[in-house]
Amino acid sequence: MALRTVRRLAVAGVLLAAAALLNPSPDRHRAGLRQSVAERSPLAGALGIGAVAAFASRYHTLGVASYTTVGDRIATIGAFGLVFTLNASPAR
Repeated sequence: MALRTVRRLAVAGVLLAAAALLNPSPDRHRAGLRQSVAERSPLAGALGIGAVAAFASRYHTLGVASYTTVGDRIATIGAFGLVFTLNASPAR
């Protein structure tokens, strides 16, 4: 019984350490944002709108995960070395 608990704690510790080490940098978030804007609209990509949005973004880290905001909206979420761009929907 105690060995099982130790194993579970060890696995949790390894996962936590991996998440902290693989937390995406601000540059990875900004690159994901630029790429997402360019994929959605080739014209916006050609005009550099994604670069402007990426420049205006603010990076926030939670230690094991991170996110960026543009204005008051969350633009990207990252964890374990991956960055996911959220689709912006118009305010209603």
